[in-house]
Amino acid sequence: MKPIIVVHGGAGAWDLNSERFREAIAACEAAAAAGQAILLTGGPALDAVEAATRILEDAPPLDAGRGSYLNTAGQIELDALIMDGQTLRLGAVAAVQRVCNPISLARRIMTDTQHNFLVGAGAEAFADAIGFPRCELADLLVGGELEAYLALQHPAGYETAEIFTQPGAMGDTVGAVALDAAGNLAAATSTGGTRNKMPGRVGDSPLVGAGGYADNWTAAVSATGHGEALMRILISKQVCDFVAAGLSAQKACQAAIHLLEERVNGVGGLIAVDARGHVGLAYNTTAMPHAFALGDERLQSGS
Repeated sequence: MKPIIVVHGGAGAWDLNSERFREAIAACEAAAAAGQAILLTGGPALDAVEAATRILEDAPPLDAGRGSYLNTAGQIELDALIMDGQTLRLGAVAAVQRVCNPISLARRIMTDTQHNFLVGAGAEAFADAIGFPRCELADLLVGGELEAYLALQHPAGYETAEIFTQPGAMGDTVGAVALDAAGNLAAATSTGGTRNKMPGRVGDSPLVGAGGYADNWTAAVSATGHGEALMRILISKQVCDFVAAGLSAQKACQAAIHLLEERVNGVGGLIAVDARGHVGLAYNTTAMPHAFALGDERLQSGS
C-alpha cells in the first residue's frame, strides 16, 4: 500500500496575496513532509498525523496551538481529536488552556486513560499528572489577536462566523489524515476555536464524527470551518458514509460540502484519504491551504 499524508491549515476568507497565507502554505508543506518521512520509514498513520498536526499547531499563522484566537474572557482554549482507523480508538480534549500541542495530549488520553474525551480543568489536571508540557498564555498569543480581542469587547452585533467571510481573515482549525503502508488510516484535528467565542465553547473539532473520523473500512477525514454548522451534520462521518456507499474520497468530500450548504447553510472544508488510497479535498470558502504527499512522490500544495 502506498502511504499517503494530507494536511490542511483551515478553511476561511484568506487573503491569497498576503504573507500570512504564504506562511500557511509553507507550514502545510512542512507538516506534510514530516508525516511523509514517518510513513516512508514504515511508521504508523497515527504517528504521522500527530507529528504533522504538531507542526501546524506551532505555526503562528494558523488557528491552533500557537496563534489561536482569544475568547471573550481573554483566554485561549484549545480543542483536539485524534483517531485510529484500525481500532476506532480515539482521544479528544476540549477547552484546555496553556497547552501548546493539544493533539499530543489527546493522544495521551487515548493511550493512557480508560476514557476518550477530557475537558477543561480535568484535562489540565491529567496533563499535570503525567508531566505533559504546559506553557503560558503569552506563548500562544500571536500577532494582532490581542488587539482584535480588545476591539471586540463591545461589538455591535459581531457574529463568530464572520471570520469565514471577513476579507483577509485567517482560517479555522488544522488537521491531517494518513494511510500507512500497512493499510491503516488515522485522522487528527486541532483548533483554537473561533474568535470572540464564549468561555467553555466547544466546536466541532474534538467531536468524533464532526471534526474528524477514521475507519479502515472507509476513510480518514479532518474537517474545518464554522463548527456550529459542521457538528449539526456530523460532516466527517458523512464523508465516511459516502465512501461506504461507493463514492471516492474526492466525490465524498464534495457531496458533504454540498450537504453542509443545503441543510445548514454552512461554510467549511474537508480533507480525506480513503482505504483504497484516493485523496479528497473540498471547501466552500475563499481558500483552504493544504499539502499532500503520495508515497515518495514530491509534495503538492495549494489553496
